[in-house]
Amino acid sequence: MNSTTPPNRRRWLGRLLALGAGTAAASGVSQAATPRAPLLGGEAPHKIVYQLNRHEPEYQEAIFNSISAMLKKYVDDVAIAVVVWGPGIHLLAKKPQRPVPELHQQRARSMAEAYGVRFIACGNTMHTVGWTEADMLAFAQVEEVGAAAVMELQEQGYAYLAW
Repeated sequence: MNSTTPPNRRRWLGRLLALGAGTAAASGVSQAATPRAPLLGGEAPHKIVYQLNRHEPEYQEAIFNSISAMLKKYVDDVAIAVVVWGPGIHLLAKKPQRPVPELHQQRARSMAEAYGVRFIACGNTMHTVGWTEADMLAFAQVEEVGAAAVMELQEQGYAYLAW
């Protein structure tokens, strides 16, 4: 964090550092979360889109930790999107049909609302489980086809990361 970071962003960074450290400690992961403030105008020099398509907590935790590392390294110079489909879609649901750690939904919400990370839900997957946009958390952006969202983001210069 540099000296030009506004005080309210420093407070948010401190809160998310604490949340990430608690998450990492609870999960046995040594990497703490360090998200950034939302991009304010202009285009980020670094852009990455993550694929999140599994429901296992360890898998999702690894993605959150990677996002946190990117936010820590690039601060305001990175745009991040997470395209969620398949069994991972439950992360973004108000009433998931699979178990989702509440901390994961809180972490996603914090990254989206305070730090500009876009969480994109696949409309096809939602249709398969009988959900509409009203069934999704407020910060989730719904796109008709998740794979198309990934492709379009790549066309805009986003690096694609899946594991």
